[in-house]
Amino acid sequence: MIPGWAPPPKPGLVPLRPLDLGTILGAAFRVLRRNPKPTFGAALLIQGSAYLLLVLVVAGATFAALSRIDSSTARNAGQITAGGTGLIVVASIIPALLSVIATAVLQGIIVLEVSRGAVGEKSTFRGLWARARGRMGALVGWAAMLALASTVLIAIVVVIILLLAFNFGIGGIIAAVVIGMLAFFGLTVIYVWLGTKLALVPSVLMIERMGIRSSIARSWSLTTGYFWRTLGITALVAVIVGVVNQVVSLPLRFIAPIAGGLADPQGQGASGAIVLMAALSVLAIAITVVFLSITSVVQSATTALIYLDLRIRKEGLDLELARYVETKQTGDVSDPLEHGVPANRAPANGATANGAAANDVSLRDDSPWV
Repeated sequence: MIPGWAPPPKPGLVPLRPLDLGTILGAAFRVLRRNPKPTFGAALLIQGSAYLLLVLVVAGATFAALSRIDSSTARNAGQITAGGTGLIVVASIIPALLSVIATAVLQGIIVLEVSRGAVGEKSTFRGLWARARGRMGALVGWAAMLALASTVLIAIVVVIILLLAFNFGIGGIIAAVVIGMLAFFGLTVIYVWLGTKLALVPSVLMIERMGIRSSIARSWSLTTGYFWRTLGITALVAVIVGVVNQVVSLPLRFIAPIAGGLADPQGQGASGAIVLMAALSVLAIAITVVFLSITSVVQSATTALIYLDLRIRKEGLDLELARYVETKQTGDVSDPLEHGVPANRAPANGATANGAAANDVSLRDDSPWV
């Protein structure tokens, strides 16, 4: 090798400049193709396990509830039906809360892959988990806080509605309906607003390794001035994923009843029809798990790319990353993904490479990427 010569750097996941919509969308879908084993593997492990747990718990609770209803007498059928319905609802809450935690954990894992991909590097499955070591507790804690707050808020609204409906006659029922509608729309607005402002918390927790409180403030600061951009990109990806989900699941929904009718045209519950429907159910679950894993990676990567884009636009991170990519093979530069941009550094003339004002300051001097 010629002294002082280094091979050209490998192209990264995204160009080191402010990212437009097309770049973010393309890179979000390219994450899987670029490094499928650790990304899809992590999603399959995390989201697949959470979904299977949800299916098993709900299926078990439903079977137990239906068994009790079938064995009930006419006198207590109403009470047992209500109790069985409540059992199904309660049984589905815990897996649903675990899925919130699983989503946050996966987002934290994927942001590590996206951050390395931005500088042309690829991580192994073991490497991603090694980088996440020491941060999983904070990530799970943040997700548990979200799940607990959502559950408590919804429970309060439900209790108020039930109290009004069952204790104040017709007027109470009308008030319960009005409050239910207002609560639905109000909670939806709050969820969208807070969900957008706090969308980057897992990214900050994993990359900048801050505490939960500082990460909340950091996410709030980064999305200030870019709320509608962040919401729009996130919503667009969610719509794309939803449409693809309908396209993928539609054939199976058509095939299942047709196949059941052909296997048991008389509707007598033949064993062959039962086996066929069970096989189709297993196939549907498998397809759902695979597709859920893929879409979870895409959505998590989108949030990670938004985080990168806002850091570039507000803090000129692209300059440090470009310098690192150009000189990392000589070993003469520290990795900004690990050691961070100095807190007192600002782009020339107080603006980033695209002219945006550098009006955000770091929350911690020694945090990576800051």
